[in-house]
Amino acid sequence: MTPRLSLSELFPDIHPAWILAEDGDLLVVDKPAGLSTHAPEAERIDDMVTRLRAFLRGRGDAEAYLGIHQRLDRDTSGVLLFTRRREANAAVARQFEGRTVQKTYVAAVSGFGDRPPRGTLRHRLVPAPGGAMRALAETGGAREDRAAGREDRAAKREDRAAKREDRAASGVLAITRYRLLERRGDRALLELRPETGRTHQLRVQLAAIGLPIAGDPLYGGPEAPRLLLHAAELRLDHPATGAAATFRSQLPAVFEAWLAAAPADPYAGGVAAVERAMREAAERRYGIARAGDTTALRLVHGAGDGLPSVSVDLYGEHLVVSLFGVGEGEPGAPPRDLVLDAAHRLGAKGVYLKARPKHASVIVDARREEFAPRHAVRGEDAPEEFTVLEHGLPFKVRLGDGLSTGIFLDQRENRRRVRELARGARVLNLFAYTGAFTVAAVAGGARESVTVDVSRGVVAWARDNLAAIGADPAAHVVVEADVFPWLKAAAQSDRRFDLVVLDPPSFATTKKSRFSAASDFGALAALAFRVLAPGGRLLACTNHRGIVRARFRRHLHEAAREAGCDVVQMKDLPDPVDFPSEPGAESHLKSVLASVGAPSVRAREGAPPAKAGKAAPPAKAAPFAKAGKAAPFPKAAPPARAAKAPAARGARRGPAAPARTTRRGAR
Repeated sequence: MTPRLSLSELFPDIHPAWILAEDGDLLVVDKPAGLSTHAPEAERIDDMVTRLRAFLRGRGDAEAYLGIHQRLDRDTSGVLLFTRRREANAAVARQFEGRTVQKTYVAAVSGFGDRPPRGTLRHRLVPAPGGAMRALAETGGAREDRAAGREDRAAKREDRAAKREDRAASGVLAITRYRLLERRGDRALLELRPETGRTHQLRVQLAAIGLPIAGDPLYGGPEAPRLLLHAAELRLDHPATGAAATFRSQLPAVFEAWLAAAPADPYAGGVAAVERAMREAAERRYGIARAGDTTALRLVHGAGDGLPSVSVDLYGEHLVVSLFGVGEGEPGAPPRDLVLDAAHRLGAKGVYLKARPKHASVIVDARREEFAPRHAVRGEDAPEEFTVLEHGLPFKVRLGDGLSTGIFLDQRENRRRVRELARGARVLNLFAYTGAFTVAAVAGGARESVTVDVSRGVVAWARDNLAAIGADPAAHVVVEADVFPWLKAAAQSDRRFDLVVLDPPSFATTKKSRFSAASDFGALAALAFRVLAPGGRLLACTNHRGIVRARFRRHLHEAAREAGCDVVQMKDLPDPVDFPSEPGAESHLKSVLASVGAPSVRAREGAPPAKAGKAAPPAKAAPFAKAGKAAPFPKAAPPARAAKAPAARGARRGPAAPARTTRRGAR
């Protein structure tokens, strides 16, 4: 059974409240932050232009024409204007190109100090590394507006003269007038009126005078929930009548909250406020939900979506709410009933609960009712086991079977990458859990694969997932084994793989060993590098919050040297858009794709390096062992008779934890 993606009302093409004005010639919208104006990729469906056209077609407008004359940065909110008829283009274009359209923005900054309350910024903008711009101040680049009318006329004369010099001068001229709107302590709101329209003009000019906009990491802005830049007003002459037309957008509440600098309690507003925050977070997942090939995604990711210590995952027609830091005596836990009631109001058939203590070592049995109630705590139960889709691939999930559901949603885009890299490859999936990476590899055309996990229950589950896509069990072998000894045996037998996936838990305990990513990841990675074929790739991941990205990369470089591998490229991989980082914090998941060349030095004594140029043994040789034949690796687990067996203690405990603390295997 594959339930449909529910809660379709969470993902409309356009929310009615976004439309500020509409007539036969113009359509003006209030663009939310995080939504691109017009994505260049043809396959994208989540930009404003594509969504507006879908909305218009849904109303019966077959042509759904939109003339684009204005753009806002993805993270800038506010007034955005389009023409609805080609005949209106010329009149609107003349105004934008002639700079007679008056645009007014509001920005939040800190450190305003004793600057004049009015001023004009004049800079030359030149490109800088990383897609940014750099501002070169001109003489008198910021000055007080003592006689605003006189300066307006002078600025226009200077602008006309500067245009003639632009071709010969370095960079392009940018002119912006500012006015102090409100100030509280060190924080201030500024009104900005650009006289020119340059890339990142407002952001780079304010940064150049020491006032980077809050929430703008590209230009060094102070921490904020989002980029605090809003297009508040647009004035122009209507293309049909010539009459002056003004369009305004209300300043989002986040500006006032930031200006007040008071630590806001996102749960203080009750169920309605939390539901609103959840719906706003869901809106940012439009592109995933409406793509049509994915029915499981994260709706809310903790502080990254303004609801700390809470995550909400959508599985078809049901939701799974995880509450973090809810152990006995732990302060600061989110209010359980309030969050559950808000989630249920989103329209799901049922809501499941996962309660995750700050110190996961207190969890002896992850299936205890206090941590993971077996039945929905709001609404109807889901089937005991059902199938969800991810980029069109089926995966079995169980929402009431402990803290984990059967798939780690934060690895969706990494699985897509594995699918793209796997054609004709020999793939090794370590700490494989239910084999989702292997499913992606097989779907991508992997020639052979080995899937390794120590838990008999998840090994059987992995076999079921592979069987669902018709994987040949002779070529795609699932092994119940402890990864460390399995890798050592594989290296000693000179087994090599073209693609290795290494995604261990933060902590794990088996009958014979204990693993901690903080202390043991380097040794584990060295073993993984030893089984890489020349030209192979290692996808290495960790969700241990104590391992920062720089340290993680260092572990991998050291492990490659120890294994005698020459790393020719090491690439950081981004997280899916439904797992936003907490403002000012590093992502919980660190993913690196390392590509190796030919062996460079001999591996350390006792672990022979790969033999350059040696062909791999045929698929049926160990560890691709046939039943009944001796193999130098642990044998595959018995068939699915143990499918419902619990995972080994210490296995990863579910979706990515949005809180800052490290949890035993928490996802």
